[in-house]
This record gives sequence, C-alpha cells and structure tokens, in this order.
Amino acid sequence: MVRQPVTVNGVTRWKDMDVDGVATTETRESKGVVLRQEIGDVLRSIRQAEGRTLRDVSHDARVSLGYLSEVERGQKEASSELLASICSALDVPLSTMLSQVAERIANAEGLQVPDTVPTEFQREFGGGVVPDRVPDNLTREELARSGS
Repeated sequence: MVRQPVTVNGVTRWKDMDVDGVATTETRESKGVVLRQEIGDVLRSIRQAEGRTLRDVSHDARVSLGYLSEVERGQKEASSELLASICSALDVPLSTMLSQVAERIANAEGLQVPDTVPTEFQREFGGGVVPDRVPDNLTREELARSGS
C-alpha cells in the first residue's frame, strides 16, 4: 500500500492506494483521532514550553491538579469554560490553542492546511488593503490603529 497526495478544490489529502494505483476502501475516520487527547497534548506542550508545572497552572486556572493532569492526558473532556481558564492561566489565547489542535487533527487526517488565508481571498473578502509584509519597525500600537 502506498500513500499518494490527491488535491481536490485546493485541498490536498493523502489517500492510501494499492500497488496498482487504486484507492483502498479504508477511511480516514478509522485512524481514531480523539479531540480530548489532541487538546491535552497541545495544552501540555504549551505548559512545558513555558517551563510551568501542573501545580502552577492548576492554581492559576483554579482547577484541581488531578483534573488538569487528566485533561492533559486526554482522559477528561474539558468544558469550554475550563479550557478558557487554562488558556488564560497559560497566557495563550484560546483561539491559538484551538488552531494548534485543528492543525494536529488535519495532519492526522492527511490534510494539508495552509497557515494563512491566501492574499487573493483577503483582498476580495477582507474589505481592506493587504500589505505584502508588515514593516519590522511597526509597533503594536501602530498596528492596532491601522486595523481600525
């Protein structure tokens, strides 16, 4: 069996093909991606990258150490409120954490996800001028003013 890229409508997916180039009947769902495990893995990697302990984060997020540990190990399904609290304790936006989770799931499903919206779409649907690059000396305040 060989994995080959197949692009449909700009989305590249990997399909399992037999030696003759015929797609096999195995589906992507059979790989068993579990959302709570992916969320836990991302939360753990963010926490470890910051050099924080479970105890530190559990205290700041106001959640028990044991429960946070179970969330990180993918054994418990965290509510959206709890995820927001953990992300706040980690000082990372919830959207950033969820985008990392989405990217991991897409990779597990054999999808290739672009890391940005194509410039043509931004120009067509964004309603503003899209620069080719952001100047290096632009401060956050100037960037915030330019967006309003």
